[in-house]
Amino acid sequence: MIASHYAEPIKRTVARGTSLHSSASEDSETVRDLKPGENFELLDDSLGWAWGYAGLERRVGYVKSEAVTEA
Repeated sequence: MIASHYAEPIKRTVARGTSLHSSASEDSETVRDLKPGENFELLDDSLGWAWGYAGLERRVGYVKSEAVTEA
């Protein structure tokens, strides 16, 4: 069982333009570019990376933790 399937997302806002990555690494594939003010639904935040989803299509990925702020 994976707990993230049952986690309630925490609403965050993109504080500065950043990229949504496929894994918790700057070298990983960019899934989507995020603009300041966009919503980011946070599911987990550890080791400097926030994991969650963004956009109408709810693309899942990682952003640097400091790139998102409380909504």
